[in-house]
Formats: sequence, C-alpha cells, structure tokens
Amino acid sequence: MDARRTPIRPSLRIPIRAAVALLAAVACDARREPIPIDLADTVDPRGVAISEGEEAVYQFGFDLRGGPERDAAQYLPFLRYLERATGYRFRLHFTPRGGSIGDDLGQGRVHFAAIGPAGYVLARARYGIVPLARGVNDQGKAEYQGLIVVRPDSPVRAVEDLRGRRMAFGNATSTQGHVLPRLVLLRHGIHLDDLALHEYTASHRDCANALLSGRFDACGIQDVMGRALAAEGLVRVIAESETVPSSLVAARGGVPAEVRSRVKAALLAFQPLGRDAPGLVEWDRTEMARGFVDTRDDAYDGLRRSMTRLGLRPGDAGAAP
Repeated sequence: MDARRTPIRPSLRIPIRAAVALLAAVACDARREPIPIDLADTVDPRGVAISEGEEAVYQFGFDLRGGPERDAAQYLPFLRYLERATGYRFRLHFTPRGGSIGDDLGQGRVHFAAIGPAGYVLARARYGIVPLARGVNDQGKAEYQGLIVVRPDSPVRAVEDLRGRRMAFGNATSTQGHVLPRLVLLRHGIHLDDLALHEYTASHRDCANALLSGRFDACGIQDVMGRALAAEGLVRVIAESETVPSSLVAARGGVPAEVRSRVKAALLAFQPLGRDAPGLVEWDRTEMARGFVDTRDDAYDGLRRSMTRLGLRPGDAGAAP
C-alpha cells in the first residue's frame, strides 16, 4: 500500500498534467520539438526502437526519486544532451506507480534506464540487462549510502529505539530507500517483525512525506535527499549505511551493440559541471552530479550478497520480501 502523500513544499503541488506541459515546454529549443513524455507501453519487446516517420526513437526510463515534476525537469535536458551526443532521439518514460523500472527495462517497455543498484541486480538476474555507466556524486564518488531519518523533535535517538515503532521505506526494490536501511536495522538486530508497522512507498519523496505527516516514526531515504532535508531542519539523521556502487544507466539486452556503445560513450563524455552544464536543471541534486564512470556487473557482487541476507533473491525482480 502506498503512503499518503503530504507535500513537503507547497510548490510541489502542481497538477501533473500542467507540470508535464510546462516541463516539455522548458525542454524544447528553437530548433526541435519537445521530447515527449510517454506513459504508454510503446516499445517493441525485442528492444528495437519504435519509429516516428523515418527516425528511430529510444525510450529512457528512471527510478522515481523526487516526484514526477522534479524528475522530469532533471531528465528532459539530459536527454537533450544524449540526442546531441549520439544522434539518436529519446523519449522519457514514466513507470506507473507500483511498477518497476527493472521490469520495464527487461520486458521491453524502455530501451535504457537510470536504475538503482538493487533494481539492477534483480533485473540483471531475471532479464540479462546490460550495465553501461554509473553515476558520480557531488563529492566525486561513484558510490552512495542510504540513511535512516526521523523528525527533528522525535524521541528516537538511535537505531535501537526503532524497535516497536513505525517505519516507512522507499520502493521495495530501492537500494537507498529499502535495502541499505534494512541492512542498518539488521546490523542492530532489528527485523521487520520487530517494527510495529512498516510500509513501502513509491519514492524517496513519498517516504519523507509519510514521515513528516506523522504517520511514521522513521524513513529510509537516499543520502542526497536526506542530507538536504536535514540541512533545512526538516529531518534528523540517526544512521548511515555502508557504501555501495551508485545508480547506473543500463540497457535492455536486445538493444543493438552499436547503439549501446554510442550511448555509453556519450555518458562517459558527459560534463555536467562544464561544457554540458547549460540547460541542466538541478542536476547537482542527482546521483550523477559529476557525470558517469565505466562500470561492470561484478562491481555489484557485494550488494548481491547483502540482498541475499535480506531474502531478496536475485530472480525475484520487482518482488518485495
């Protein structure tokens, strides 16, 4: 069941239809039409790009982070960069609430996706998706953490205090919003049945909203957003997880090798702090603030072992424990 959404900022309460129209307009330039935001399943299941006229269009998906409006604002200019760098056309695809970007990628609804490590591990085992490059954060590291946060006035001071309390997580396949916070709990001898209540939400923003609304006593959240909220005095961090390789861009196995190679080269050449900065929107708040580095599947072996400890079997893509 999804947590009820209580906006953290009034400015986030933008009707989605109006927000999509606004963001599409912002993303366009004088020479080209806006990148369409697609909510339908329009990709050939073999991984072949659909065509509009004589031009192939590749679908790009992503894990929901801050909400549709903010995520679209960040990704649309980035897709413009990929178009310039590769010569291909891209369309932004939203995974429906309750869906899995790993399933969308593996089942052919998108060709490429920015995906969290846990979602990647699950989809790699089930569908054979291909890793291209992983993000470099604002500290210059290609790794990240999950946080456990509480409200500033909460009596919860340490992880042990969460026993018998209510905790919200992000999506069930989220690395920072679920897997890493669960590992923190396990390290302190706390299992899900030791909590009075636990619930999975659709995104990190939804998890924070569920906490701030008072419905939950703690939230598992990504480090970038959690620290930003803490700096604003909205939450207090009580625990940090171990570090794991960061989110990555992966491709469906059916995408031609030449296309994957060109997209990978564009990712590695991306300079969001320099040449490619103009037009980007809040890219410094993403997990790829400084661009991308090469990655390999075995970089995620440690995470695979940790997920096994939690009962998340690699073949169970999209399944909550």
